[in-house]
Amino acid sequence: LQMLEGQVVGGEQAKNKDLKEKHKRRKKYADERRMQLVAALQQSNEDSSEWVLLNVYDSIQDEVRAKSKLLEKMQKKLRAAETEIKDLQSEFELEKIDYLGTIRRLERDLMLFQQLLDQVQSLVRRDCNYSNLEKIKRESVWDEETGCWKIPEPVIQKTRLP
Repeated sequence: LQMLEGQVVGGEQAKNKDLKEKHKRRKKYADERRMQLVAALQQSNEDSSEWVLLNVYDSIQDEVRAKSKLLEKMQKKLRAAETEIKDLQSEFELEKIDYLGTIRRLERDLMLFQQLLDQVQSLVRRDCNYSNLEKIKRESVWDEETGCWKIPEPVIQKTRLP
C-alpha cells in the first residue's frame, strides 16, 4: 500500500531525483524572486514600485499599454512641474521688479534729502553743533526698539572772548 501510495502521490516521476532537484531549484528561485519583489516594494516609493510591477506581462501589447500609461502619467507630472517652475519664475520676476522700483524710489529720496541737507547746512549757524554733518552722523545711534535714529539735540555753543 505504501509503495502504491508513493507512486500515486508523486506520479510516475516520484522517484526521479533530477526532477525533484529541478522542482527544488524552481521553488527556491521563485521564493528568492518573491522576497526581492517584496523588499523592493517596501523600499521604494509609489512611482518606483510601478516600475517593479510592470516587468511581468502576458503579452507585448499589455507591456506597451502599461508603459504608455506610465509615460502619460510621467508626462503629466513633468508638465505640472514645468508650470510650477514657470509660476515661481514669474512670481520671482514680479518681486524683483517691485524691489528694483523700491530701490530706485529710495535712491531718489536719498538724493533729495542729501541736496536739502547741502542747501540747509550753509544756513546753520557756525556755533551750532548741526553745522558739522559728519559729527552728527558719528553721534547718531540707530534704536532697534523704535526703528528710528536718535540724533543729538541741537546745541549752540557760545564762545566768549576774555
